[in-house]
Amino acid sequence: VQLQASGGGLAQAGDSLRLSCAASGRFSSNWHMGWFRQAPGKEREFVAAFRWTDGSTFHADSVKGRFTISRDNAKITVHLQMNSLKPEDTAVYYCAAGSVKYMHLKREYDYWGQGTQVTVSS
Repeated sequence: VQLQASGGGLAQAGDSLRLSCAASGRFSSNWHMGWFRQAPGKEREFVAAFRWTDGSTFHADSVKGRFTISRDNAKITVHLQMNSLKPEDTAVYYCAAGSVKYMHLKREYDYWGQGTQVTVSS
């Protein structure tokens, strides 16, 4: 399985960006697809996840109400709509996929994309 992330870039506080993650290969409909982020000097942290079986979505408390994960029904792609961006959202964002039990744990995911940089200035 290959994951291709796109959509990062530069933004100002309050702006919006949308990230996309396209999966190819032997993707299973039982899987989750998720987004994590890693700021300089910090651990990679959970942002959001999408459960492919029933469309359930999950968001970290730090992004609830501002970020939304969704699926592209025509393709094996998830999007992360990021609104009301803050400087503390600056990080490299990684998409991930796999058969997970605890979706907020990065060790649960088997496949990772290459990461896309999001930089938010104040």
